[in-house]
Amino acid sequence: MTISPISLAFKKTKREKRTALITFTVAGDNTKKNSLKILNSIAKYADILELSFLHNCPIADGGQIQNSTYRSLKNGTTLKDTFQIAKRFKKNNPKKPLILMGYYNLIYQNGENNFLKNCKLSKVDGLIVVDLPWPENKKFAQKCKKKSISFVQLLSPTTSKERMKKIIKDSHDMIYYISMLSTTGGKLKVSPKKILENYSKIKKINKSKNLVIGFGITIKTIASLKKADGLVVGSALCKEISKSLRNRQNPVTNVNKMVSKLKNKII
Repeated sequence: MTISPISLAFKKTKREKRTALITFTVAGDNTKKNSLKILNSIAKYADILELSFLHNCPIADGGQIQNSTYRSLKNGTTLKDTFQIAKRFKKNNPKKPLILMGYYNLIYQNGENNFLKNCKLSKVDGLIVVDLPWPENKKFAQKCKKKSISFVQLLSPTTSKERMKKIIKDSHDMIYYISMLSTTGGKLKVSPKKILENYSKIKKINKSKNLVIGFGITIKTIASLKKADGLVVGSALCKEISKSLRNRQNPVTNVNKMVSKLKNKII
């Protein structure tokens, strides 16, 4: 079986003894064209890229990501557009892992098989479905695996150890640990030290699994968490796009600079 681009990215970062930088942006923000330009420009710094497909009923997204989503919905970005952006990005960066992230409703409306067929055609490497928890996601995760699409399981500070063991056993190439009980983009309510303590306990369950941390990661906090296999930065990038637009600056250039700075903090 061929090794997935996600696994290969982690093999590379572990060889280089550093944490993987994982970026998150919203498809179509602030325009469809710029969305693709941002992905292409940050791909040289990011190890894995997450791209959000649109929804209008966020559960875990904080204000910054909601602003990005609102801008994109206002521009009329559709699921079809998201797949187009993904496909074009993968054409330019065939080896760079791309994960689509969103909510189950759109997958359900689209039909699971149809959605996965489009993921395959767009060369998408993985999926994060925020509101489809384990064990409800077991069948869908199996379908993903058959198509060589990695289904990313989520863990949180309230997940019991017994449940964690089962989720980790069922996980594919990457597990996402939510650092704190909050929506995205909130200030770190928990010290980086405490987050890493919790992280180490999870890591001990199965050291071979790639475990990444998300929520509350910014230019200020990223260096203190660099012991993790990977760190996800999303709200900080969405905030940078909003700020660029307010200041009438180019969001592509500014997000690129920010991702370059983030990378330098964890090398």
